[in-house]
Amino acid sequence: MLGEVAGVRPPGGRAAEAARLVCEEYAGPALYHHSVRSYCFGAAWAEERGLDFDRELFFVSALLHDLALVAPFDSHTLPFEEAGGHLARVFTAGLGWPTRRRDRAAELIVLHMRDDVAPEVDVESRMLQVGTSADVSGSGLDAFAPSFRDALVAAYPRLDFARSFVRLFQEQAARKPGCAAARLLAGEWAGRAASHPLDRT
Repeated sequence: MLGEVAGVRPPGGRAAEAARLVCEEYAGPALYHHSVRSYCFGAAWAEERGLDFDRELFFVSALLHDLALVAPFDSHTLPFEEAGGHLARVFTAGLGWPTRRRDRAAELIVLHMRDDVAPEVDVESRMLQVGTSADVSGSGLDAFAPSFRDALVAAYPRLDFARSFVRLFQEQAARKPGCAAARLLAGEWAGRAASHPLDRT
């Protein structure tokens, strides 16, 4: 079970621990650390703004959101975020979550690669967008205190995350040229990811 990181606590319980174990086992160290950092960034952002959110739902979705990038769960037809949504629905069915809650986990994962969602419309989806953007490309990173960022990276180092993550997106784009990953690669996203400020500290 994870402990508190930089003032952000993870949820307790069977669902959170199962998601953590699955992510740690399948994602590899760099992607696992990214998933935890994404949770922490998103949760810290919401807490700073006094937003109420479902901590368990958000944690499970954050820990599962990139698993469809890795070989055991990769789809050669579906964009990784859509495949990841299906994975989340299957995973949470095993936990006994009701259909609506399973749908929500899938929705968060799909929407993290879509246009920004307003927090008053869907706070957890916006949190995952904030968390992943801050950690992958540095977008919105200035909203977080340097002390928070330093503590987070000390607890979950970035390792070779930027290079390996860009490569995963390149593999997705080569096989699924119409996917969101391909659209990001067509712009300046890869350069921003490769020059992430947290990799220069």
